[in-house]
Amino acid sequence: MDYKIKGYEPQALFHFFEEISAIPRGSSNEKAVSDYLVKFAQARGLWVYQDDLHNVIIKKPATKGAENAPAIMLQGHLDMVCEKLAGVEHDFTKDGLDLVVEDGILKANGTTLGGDNGAAVAVMMAVLDDQNLNHPALECVFTTQEETGLTGAAGLDKSLISARTMINLDSEEEGIATVSCAGGMRFTMTRPAKREKMQGTLLKLSMTGLLGGHSGTDIDQERQNANLLMARLLNRLLHETEGALVEFQGGTKDNAIPRECEAVVLYQRQEEAAKGQAVLEEMVKAFQEELLPFEEGFQCRFAMEQGSGMALSEEDGKALVQAVCLAPNGVRRRNLKQNGFVVTSLNLGVVDTRENELVMIFAPRSSVASLQEDTTDKLKLLAEVFGFDWKIDGAYPGWAFVEKSQVREVFQESYQTLFGQPLKIEAIHAGLECGLFSDALPGLDAIAVGPTILGCHTPDERIPLDSFARFYQLLGDVLTRFSKM
Repeated sequence: MDYKIKGYEPQALFHFFEEISAIPRGSSNEKAVSDYLVKFAQARGLWVYQDDLHNVIIKKPATKGAENAPAIMLQGHLDMVCEKLAGVEHDFTKDGLDLVVEDGILKANGTTLGGDNGAAVAVMMAVLDDQNLNHPALECVFTTQEETGLTGAAGLDKSLISARTMINLDSEEEGIATVSCAGGMRFTMTRPAKREKMQGTLLKLSMTGLLGGHSGTDIDQERQNANLLMARLLNRLLHETEGALVEFQGGTKDNAIPRECEAVVLYQRQEEAAKGQAVLEEMVKAFQEELLPFEEGFQCRFAMEQGSGMALSEEDGKALVQAVCLAPNGVRRRNLKQNGFVVTSLNLGVVDTRENELVMIFAPRSSVASLQEDTTDKLKLLAEVFGFDWKIDGAYPGWAFVEKSQVREVFQESYQTLFGQPLKIEAIHAGLECGLFSDALPGLDAIAVGPTILGCHTPDERIPLDSFARFYQLLGDVLTRFSKM
């Protein structure tokens, strides 16, 4: 393999990242990378387990002299969010990533990088491969379908894990350790839809260039949701002109803030199409004035052409648009005693007009169970008012802060010694698999750490390679410290 990352140590860490990047590994498509890990373990004579969900556990014995030290569990997920820029030709089910290194920054060409959580996979492989690192017994756990509801971690047979110290490698800012996280779920609303073939003028709309981002860690940044913007525009069109909604599609993942959205409105009369164009021009100007100071890449384009389309009934079209307009979204509650830390939020990640069905998918999050219940009650009410059915899946627990933590203390000591500054400790609003493992393994002492990864869940995702290298140095030092306990 012709490796692109050069000049950074340990070389194996970066080679492993490039190797897994060549393997498609979107959520629910992890079999190939899972099989790759099994072969990796077998080639090194390591104990390996693989289940039907393609989760993998690899165990490595303690190095000489560390046989009596407590075992350590390292954990990360195999899957990645598959997002790409409009116009980029890339099939995430078949194509490997086109990695690019520029000025010490690693990214992918027009797509997400998969640093979340490919960085963890590469780190664990490098640790398992490292013959010079002193460490206790290691249990490296590679889970699947994390990005779509922590499904792999939920289904894993955790009785195979003996360690009661867990280092989760799914944090995304160097110098910060995560010690608590929110719980979450996927809330899906669906409604049957009727369509009728119509002839006339098709008004085709597209919104692109929004920042988007992670629906947990970026939800407090006031980044615009393309679905809500499009619904605002469509609501004006359907109220002020005689048009019929044909298509409304935005977002691909419930846990990614939508960056792009497309819609089509059909007019049977030319004069109504002209009115629609006038309304649209007014709204686009207003959006630009509102957004461009903060969302510099935002663009809203439209085109008109003669043709036919399968238009939704007036009732169905308005039900969808109005439901999106009134849907709760964004930050719902902050803790003002903890610097405004986000306690409860939700993200309307997907809107889709399928052939005979209307779909809205939300990602609610909260570290307080009663507030999560309040959010779901509001979504159920929204569904009831606009004639949608609803279901909840992919629910996962939060992870509570504990006052006394040996793994936290060791990381703090190591970071201070290596880099001359204190390690910051924080809770995050995103979901982590630590909650599932903590529930299943009584007494588990956990922490979440990782290198800096910028722009997660967007095609702007990137990793500073020097941060990646420093993180491996930190983890190695921590494992060495534990080997002496």
